Amino acid sequence: MNRQMSRLQKLRAEHKPLLPNVLQNLHVVEFHKGGATTSVGDEEQIKGHFPNTFGRPIIDGKEGNLRQCGPLKVGVVLSGGQAAGGHNVISGLFDALLALCPQSRLFGFLGGPSGIVENKVLEITHEVVAPYRNQGGFDLIGSGRTKIETEEQLAASKKTAEANELDGIVVIGGDDSNTNAAVLAEYFLQNGCKTVVIGVPKTIDGDLKNAFIATSFGFDTAAKTYSEMIGNIERDALSAKKYYHFIKLMGRSASHITLECALATHPNIALIGEEVAEKGMTLSQITTELTDVIEKRAEMGKNYGVILVPEGLVEFIPEMKELIAELNHLAAGEGELRVDEVAAKLGGSAKSCFASLPEEIQKQLLLDRDPHGNVQVSMIETEKLLISAVKKELEKRSFKGAFSAQGHFFGYEGRAGYPSNFDTRYCYSLGYTAALLIDEGMTGYMTCVGNLNHPVQDWSISGLPITMLMNIEMRKGKEKPVIQKALVDLKGKAFQFFQESRANWALEDHYRYPGPIQFFGEAEMVDGIPFTMQIDFQ
Repeated sequence: MNRQMSRLQKLRAEHKPLLPNVLQNLHVVEFHKGGATTSVGDEEQIKGHFPNTFGRPIIDGKEGNLRQCGPLKVGVVLSGGQAAGGHNVISGLFDALLALCPQSRLFGFLGGPSGIVENKVLEITHEVVAPYRNQGGFDLIGSGRTKIETEEQLAASKKTAEANELDGIVVIGGDDSNTNAAVLAEYFLQNGCKTVVIGVPKTIDGDLKNAFIATSFGFDTAAKTYSEMIGNIERDALSAKKYYHFIKLMGRSASHITLECALATHPNIALIGEEVAEKGMTLSQITTELTDVIEKRAEMGKNYGVILVPEGLVEFIPEMKELIAELNHLAAGEGELRVDEVAAKLGGSAKSCFASLPEEIQKQLLLDRDPHGNVQVSMIETEKLLISAVKKELEKRSFKGAFSAQGHFFGYEGRAGYPSNFDTRYCYSLGYTAALLIDEGMTGYMTCVGNLNHPVQDWSISGLPITMLMNIEMRKGKEKPVIQKALVDLKGKAFQFFQESRANWALEDHYRYPGPIQFFGEAEMVDGIPFTMQIDFQ
């Protein structure tokens, strides 16, 4: 036994994930085409950007006639932030390619999309992939956030595909990465490159979903990991009875993680950014709601509690959203911004909002932008902003109770752990499906595994044209085609259940302790799907 491997590492590496019945024999999978598709918005503009791949049909995989399969050479890239299960997509893709034809070969692009541009590859063999099966992280080939969008990058990618004689490239990533996959597929078609480009839905934020994709991979594992830690803190809060814990969770553009963790752990308060936006709640109104609960709990002798905060909350608060938009605009034109200079350059409401913030938060708003030119909201200590605001409000009210707060940010802790049994199987099936889509020549498609609320053997497979998920958005001051992010559905069953329950959670200690992810034991304990899916599918 490799002494560098823990016992669990070894057991997971040897584990063979379950596959749906439809993927048991790849040689008899047949795809059926539906009708033409359109985009979720801005149809004519999307069609103009993707004339060769726009409007293609959804395809569904079923058991059918025997397919003839020759050897395939395929490249795979991990793009963007880590999400548990990436290695299983690769191992599923590897196994499926060899099942289709034993002479097939798989190559991993090193360091993310830049590996495609720079032609940095590693051939993935049985020996290479073996230690990474069912493991967390992206360390087999690494990842990166390079966007392939310039003419030079696209031309270099085509050169790499042709130099390696690739039949396909599989892009494992989130909404921006899959937008990249669509751009690459279109470019290859326009320029006579035979290489098929396939996308795989990955993001722990859960905002890459639609009527066909129930969830992106990695979401379940991340939510379960955070929920274990939240449960631990709830138990600590109930034991010590002297701290309020403000816990910021991953999820810049949507609050799916926060909602899922709330359903799993029953905190006293969970803020949902989409609800804040719909109600047009100001920072002052949010502070008032938090303070009201803290006062009521103090009257009950409870000077402790747990409050969940989505990472992107500040962008859902109207005055903060306006401020951030102005700051992004200023940064695009002037580069680095300084606190002592920026106030004079802001408009009326943005200026007053900026002035009302603690100096540390002001500095965080002015940090270097992300690759898309936006504020790095993960660097803004929203939990500390709320703690500061609540303290001030309590002082105004001459609060007689005790308020002592701790701030936490759960981020990287959830991105690279062992994938849950659900993510393990889901990702393995996504890898298998990607191999079939390449063999079918379906460039510009995203892999889709459905019926996820049913037993694994009943899961379905399909391919979605990536263009059907797209609209036009402003990025770095320019209109660009991108995959539309999925926000929390405030009319959905999961949010409605949360809404009906939260009043009791606020004052009573209905804390729930999920504990660590389990891999072995009773099915109910080890094979559960996300709570939001369970409720939405009821």
